[in-house]
Parts: sequence; C-alpha cells; structure tokens
Amino acid sequence: MLGIIGAMDEEVAKVKEQMEDVETKQIASMEFLKGTVKGHPVVVVRSGIGKVNAAMCTQILADIYHVDAVINTGIAGSLNADINIGDIVLSTDALEHDMDAMAFGYPVGQIPRMDTLSFKADEQLRETAKEICEKVNPDVTVFEGRVVSGDQFISDKQKKEWLIENFAGYCTEMEGAAIAHAAYLNDIPFLIIRAISDKADDSASVDYPAFEAKAIEHSVRLLLALCEEL
Repeated sequence: MLGIIGAMDEEVAKVKEQMEDVETKQIASMEFLKGTVKGHPVVVVRSGIGKVNAAMCTQILADIYHVDAVINTGIAGSLNADINIGDIVLSTDALEHDMDAMAFGYPVGQIPRMDTLSFKADEQLRETAKEICEKVNPDVTVFEGRVVSGDQFISDKQKKEWLIENFAGYCTEMEGAAIAHAAYLNDIPFLIIRAISDKADDSASVDYPAFEAKAIEHSVRLLLALCEEL
C-alpha cells in the first residue's frame, strides 16, 4: 500500500477525487482516506504544515496502515538558478536546514547521534517518477536533487544563499525532510515530489500565491500517473 502525504488540502484534493472504495478515519486531527486509485491501494492524507505534523503523519502511516512506501507531494521554493517556477524536483535525499548542533561538533543540519546527515530517497521510486513525469508533463523540466526543509517559509535572498552554500539544496520547503526522517527510522522507501512555486527570494511572497495552483497541477498529474505504476 502506498502512503501519499500533502501538507495542504489543495495538494491532495485531486488525488482524493480519483479514489474509490474509500474508508475514512480521523487520527491526531488528520483525515486518512484509505482506498484505491486506478485499482491500486493507497492512503491519502493532508498532514498540515510543518515538520512535526509531517513526521506524526508518516508515523501513523507506518503504525496503522503499514504502508510499503511513502510519497510526499507538494510545492517548494527553488534554490538553483536553473530550476524555474513550474519545474519538478525529485528528491535524491533530504535534510533539516534548521537543525543546528554545531556547538557539539556536528555539521549544521545533522541531527545529533544519528548516523547520517541526510535521508536518502528510494532510487527506484525516483527513476520511475522521472520517466513518468517526462511523459505526463512534457513541457516541464525534471530535476533530481536534495530537498532541504525547515519550519520557515524562505523569502529572503540572504537566507537562500546560506541554504545553497551550506547544503547545495535544489529546493526548500517545510515538510519533506521530516517525512524522510520518519520513513528512514521505519525503513520505509520514500520519495519527495516538489513542483516549484517561487524562487525562495525576496519575490517569493508575491510569486507563491500567483503560481501555487499551476505548480500543484504539475505535481498532481505526476502523482496520479505514478499511482498506476506502483
């Protein structure tokens, strides 16, 4: 069974519309919809915004639904000059940019006493998603790279440059690394799919509402096609 997480209603609404044989359950103020998409078993949920919500949601998918894989769909700000609004980023790995235990000798972003700096996404999921995206979103460029997450909406050029310098991230958002972290601890394959809604700079607060719907359309089109293959 595939677990599908979106932080906001609009990121999973189209997927919910395609579901059949739906069973709904409320857990931790989240609505989990279990059913099928194109005949394939899925659980779809809106986690809410931020890392705590995202991690809790992933753990529930592991404990209650015993999902075989987790896909996180949504939007993000670009951290790479080549990645434009509307493009897609598929995660190679993810880390939490607002984790800082440097005082104890850890590199910025690393969680103390963890054996890894970042959490690696499943290669097969990523390869399959890339092939499908090139078919269903032919006018969209697909990138594979690091997703960096924190409980901050990045709309500042200096902060953006700091993220690039320290993490070489491809995009930034507020949930992916927490989902990756929880999936890693539960040994569940995961993939983060992000459509770019803004440039994570001083124009982000203007670009985000203007391009949010179009970016979500690209990620949802990919996700629905991906459900048929998994």
